[in-house]
Amino acid sequence: MTLPLSRAATARIAPFALFMALLALRGALGEDPRIDARWLYGFSVVATAAVLAWFWRDYVELARTHWPDVKEWALAIAVGLAVFCLWIELTAPWMVLGEPAARFRPVDAQGQLDWSLVAMRWIGAVLLVPVMEELFWRSFLMRWVEQPRFGSVDPRRVGVRAIALSTAVFALAHTLWLAAIVAGLAYAWLYRHTGKLWVPVVSHAVTNGALGVWVVRTGQWHFW
Repeated sequence: MTLPLSRAATARIAPFALFMALLALRGALGEDPRIDARWLYGFSVVATAAVLAWFWRDYVELARTHWPDVKEWALAIAVGLAVFCLWIELTAPWMVLGEPAARFRPVDAQGQLDWSLVAMRWIGAVLLVPVMEELFWRSFLMRWVEQPRFGSVDPRRVGVRAIALSTAVFALAHTLWLAAIVAGLAYAWLYRHTGKLWVPVVSHAVTNGALGVWVVRTGQWHFW
């Protein structure tokens, strides 16, 4: 008989699962001319944030005692910017897998930027997604592959197999699979190197923030 998920596992899976389910719904509704599915992204952010808030006390690795020091901040920012630079370059056809589940183009019928949509997308990408994804991909999945009782696993002791397998699954969840492998390995290395989940969270936020600014400036909406 399959045992139910532990509360620790549920706390890390539930926000990610909800966000991905709403992403799929947004993709499905994107073909309906009666609905502006872009605003569903805002609902996704609020709903996922609510789930994170509900479980917040379960995220022991995000306690204030695990906050990065100055050197770790600098490392997180540097790695985040490096990942951003590689992300926008690793776009050759063979580096792309499928199509995005839901595109996000924050412009009105006249082609002018809708800054409310831009702000909503950027806030979600910078403040929500890094926390939600790092809790799932690194805190849960990477350590769970190492040992099903993942809560007892010191990230500084995670082996190559766990890093490789969790990063491979992470890559499959992105259309830019090679860029995602680079990003996944970078964030996994930060977690393993420092033992602090906040470091890859900050780095992931820097990557997404820089990407968001670049997308708005260049109009390369396919990256969103």
